[in-house]
Amino acid sequence: MKKQIIILWVAFVACVAITVGLWFAMNNSNPEFEEVKATVLSAETTQVVNKKTGSKTNFYDVKVVYEGKTYDLGNAHSAYEYPKGKVVKAYLSNGKLYANEEGVKTSTPIATIYFVFLFGSFGMLMFAATQTSKISQKMKEEKEQAKVEEKAEERVEDKKED
Repeated sequence: MKKQIIILWVAFVACVAITVGLWFAMNNSNPEFEEVKATVLSAETTQVVNKKTGSKTNFYDVKVVYEGKTYDLGNAHSAYEYPKGKVVKAYLSNGKLYANEEGVKTSTPIATIYFVFLFGSFGMLMFAATQTSKISQKMKEEKEQAKVEEKAEERVEDKKED
């Protein structure tokens, strides 16, 4: 059992180390993109409310036109910056338009792998911590059971002596 826990924690540390390396690789990547001017067709904000916590999350749907083709503008952080008809700077990469260079970087394959490892690291942390807690609890119960059995044996021996 202890070996399994050690393996889980080593796997967690390895995931974190890989995640850090991928973060540097993602930020140092230089994906190809072209800065272009696009015209805003529409910008809408959709707010989703978590029923359990009451927290709200905004999603921005910005549509732009570039060279006669309509695109969803990726990585837009607000809708008010994009009034209808405004000409905005956008970044064209792999047939998609992004609101900023970070959007281009986070859409690369290395970024996808980074996010998989990032969420995997959190999952591995939770799993390792849960398993460690279970093993710890089991060991504690076994010690207590051994003490109870030891006291019972002492009582039996005391009665035999009487």
